[in-house]
Amino acid sequence: MMRGALTLITTVLALVLTACSGMPETVALGTSRVAIEQRLGTPTAVHALPEGTRLQYSRQPSRQQVFNLDLDAQGRLARMDQVLDVAWLQRIEVDRWTREDVLRQFGRPAVVERVARFDGDVWTYRYLEPFSLARLAHIHIDSQGVVRKLVYTDEPLLDDVGDRF
Repeated sequence: MMRGALTLITTVLALVLTACSGMPETVALGTSRVAIEQRLGTPTAVHALPEGTRLQYSRQPSRQQVFNLDLDAQGRLARMDQVLDVAWLQRIEVDRWTREDVLRQFGRPAVVERVARFDGDVWTYRYLEPFSLARLAHIHIDSQGVVRKLVYTDEPLLDDVGDRF
């Protein structure tokens, strides 16, 4: 019986440690790029920055987080941010930001759609507001690649869509 309990405890501990190893928010400042990629895997995107490199780990489309891990010129972690929240989304400058600015800051969207009365794409990102309110940010990018509008909506809940599922 004692041996079975020890095996169970060891298995649970291994699962917890494995789960934590894939969490970008637990990577310590100063960690090398090689160590980050060994721990987290291949980033979903890599962007050149003026002072280094950004490794992006996106949980879109199914989850609501994008982690930007900014490396300094020596390839060590200098900053880590989870950028899918209102504070970061409000930094988008309508009529100034481009498609490339959005990609560099937020990564690939959960959904890309087209709508009538707008000549361009609408990029939709899933994010959470405080108290776990699921929201959507819709970034309208015109055919020249410039952000023209930013609209926020509630993410529909299963109860909101009725019997469609």
